[in-house]
Amino acid sequence: MSDDIAIFAAGLSRRFGTVCAVREVSLSVRRGEIFGLVGPDGAGKSTMMRMLAGVLPPDTGRIIIAGVDVVADPEAAKEKLSYMPQRFGLYEDLTVAENIFFYAEMFGVPRALRRRREGELLAAANLGAFRARLAGRLSGGMKQKLGLVCALIHTPEVLLLDEPTTGVDPVSRRDFWAILYGLRDSGVTTLLSTAYMDEAERCSRLALMGHGEIRRCDTPARLKQMMPGMMLAVSAADPRAVKAALEGAPGVLGLLLMGDRVHVRVDDAPRRLPCLQTWLAARGVSGADIAPIRPSIEDVFVALDTEPAS
Repeated sequence: MSDDIAIFAAGLSRRFGTVCAVREVSLSVRRGEIFGLVGPDGAGKSTMMRMLAGVLPPDTGRIIIAGVDVVADPEAAKEKLSYMPQRFGLYEDLTVAENIFFYAEMFGVPRALRRRREGELLAAANLGAFRARLAGRLSGGMKQKLGLVCALIHTPEVLLLDEPTTGVDPVSRRDFWAILYGLRDSGVTTLLSTAYMDEAERCSRLALMGHGEIRRCDTPARLKQMMPGMMLAVSAADPRAVKAALEGAPGVLGLLLMGDRVHVRVDDAPRRLPCLQTWLAARGVSGADIAPIRPSIEDVFVALDTEPAS
């Protein structure tokens, strides 16, 4: 295995009773990448994270993190990585500074290094003014940023984040991603799962998960090129009526309601665009505006999720 690979997994499977949460998954992540896992609830993302972190042993498979065999020696792997689950274990009756001190002590970070790292990370997270505030009195976004600071205090080589920005306000999400970009530039490898498609666009590469399997894995740009068909956006006063009217229309391969418009995947956009105007008018939908668009990652995921895995 190349020294350039920070995360390597081969043939990972995990069952819970009769349910196969992860099925024969293999992946590799290069050092310094921001690698994303995208998929619906129940796709296996959290189970994957827990196995990679050494928290949950796989039924089958091999995991190497920063050169350490996680399955054989999970304790040694913990020195190389940080794992931030969906509900990170902050102590709400401790202050911001006391939480950081606790995690630094747990990882054996020397005092001088802790103070320097604490200052750098709190500044990056815009939490410097809140060192003395109880963690329980922080907003949801600030708690997530504090969780990331605690996860980074011992300078891990690999960072595993399970939907770290779910429910976080836009400003905190921006701060969170600024930290991740800074980590990337310093060579830290990040693997994260996300429910936000705009965040998926920011990743170096993406793995689209469904039913415990990785269905596609590539850069966001290349995944868009894989999408079968072409995209049209239909805007109208009642987008739900548009979506219902287009069900079963000739050449329509998929429909996705996106706010005040409908994304329509068709086999041939130049050919189908005028036909769809006629189709909608015949079903009582008038004044619709139809235009070609580039597919989003959400369009790609919905489209590829219906295709056979490669």
